Amino acid sequence: MTPTLSPRIQATAAPAIPTVRAWAARYAGAAGPLIDLTQAVPGYPPHPELLARLAALAGDRATSGYGPIDGDLPLREALAEDMAGFYGAEIDAADIAITAGCNLAFGMTMAVLGGPVVLPVPWYFNHHMALEMAGIPAIPLPCRAEDGFVPTRDGIEAALKAGGRVLVLVTPNNPTGAVYPAALIAEAAALCRKHGAWLVLDETYRDFLPAESCPPHDLFRDAGWRDGLVHLYSFSKAYCVPGHRVGAIACGPVFREALLKALDTQQICPPRAAQAALAWAVPALRDWRAGNRAIMAERGEAFQKVAARLPGWRLDALGAYFSYLRLPEASPPAMAAAEALATERGLLGLPGPFFGPRQERHLRLAFANVELPAIAAVATRIGNDATARA
Repeated sequence: MTPTLSPRIQATAAPAIPTVRAWAARYAGAAGPLIDLTQAVPGYPPHPELLARLAALAGDRATSGYGPIDGDLPLREALAEDMAGFYGAEIDAADIAITAGCNLAFGMTMAVLGGPVVLPVPWYFNHHMALEMAGIPAIPLPCRAEDGFVPTRDGIEAALKAGGRVLVLVTPNNPTGAVYPAALIAEAAALCRKHGAWLVLDETYRDFLPAESCPPHDLFRDAGWRDGLVHLYSFSKAYCVPGHRVGAIACGPVFREALLKALDTQQICPPRAAQAALAWAVPALRDWRAGNRAIMAERGEAFQKVAARLPGWRLDALGAYFSYLRLPEASPPAMAAAEALATERGLLGLPGPFFGPRQERHLRLAFANVELPAIAAVATRIGNDATARA
C-alpha cells in the first residue's frame, strides 16, 4: 500500500508567489526586463551599519547557542520602548515575544487561540493557508471596493455572531494596502469584547503609515488590552531583513503562558544574531526608517499616476507596499489575465483569487520593491493589453 500525505496539506493551495513566478519562464523578453511585483520586499538594501553588525554577530560564538524561547531581552526591551513611544502607551518587555518571522507569529497565535477565525476578504494568503493546514475553520468577511476594502461594523458583528472566536485585522492591509480607520479598529475591539472573541491585529506595515495616520489606534492605551488583544509585527519590512526571519507578538500574561508552549515546540528560539543586531537598530535607525517611509510614499504616488493612465483599469485601493487594481470589463478573469501579462509582457503580479473568494476581477501589484523607472514602465506593459489576448 502506498503511504499518503496529510489531507490538510494536500487540500491547501500551492504558494502564490512561486506559482506566478513559474510563468516567467515562458517570457521571451520582448517587452524588456522582467518586472516582478509579486512579493512585498523592500526595494532598497539594509542600512550598512546593520549589515556590518549582522556579519560580525553571525560569527560570534555567543549568538550560536540557544536563547530564550520568547526572544532575547535586549530586543524585547527595544521593541517595547519603540511601541510605547509610537502608540503613546505603556508597553513593557514582558508584553513582547520575539518569533522567527511574522508568519510564524501568526501560526503560533492561531495554535494558541484555535477558531473559528474571522478573516476579512481579500485576505493575506499565508494566513488562510496556515488555518487550512491546522484544520482551523475560517469565516470569510467580505469587504467591498466601495468601502475601500475596510470591513464594516455590521459585517464584523455578523461574523462574530456566526461563531467567530477570533477576528484578524491586517492594517495597512495585505493585499489591498487599505489603512483601517482608528474608529473602525476601536469598534472591532469593542465587538470582540462583547462577543468574547480575541482580536488579532497584524501591523506588519505600520512603519509605512503616513505621519497623519500615526498612531493608527488607541488600543494599547486601554488598561485591559492584554485580556483580549494579540498584536503582530515584523522586522522584515522596516529593516529590510526578511531573510533573517524576525517577528514579534505583543500580548498579555494569560495568552503568553500558552504561547510559550507553542514557541518551545516550533521555534525553540528566534535567530540570535539578527536579534542582537536589531536590538541596536530599533533605536538607532529611527530617522533612517522615516526616510524609507518617504521612499515608499513616493513610489505609491508614482503608481497612482500610472494607474490613472490605464484605460479601463481601476485602482480600487493603494497603501503601504500594495496596489489593488480592478481589471477592465473586457478582460478575462484575473488568473488568465495575470498569466498573460507575465508570459507576454514580463509583468508579474498576483491575481485576486489567491486572496480569497470573489476576487476574480482584481490584481495585486506590490510596487515597493522596484524603483520609479520600473513603476513608470508598468503603464507601457499593461497598456499593450496582453490581457485582452488571454
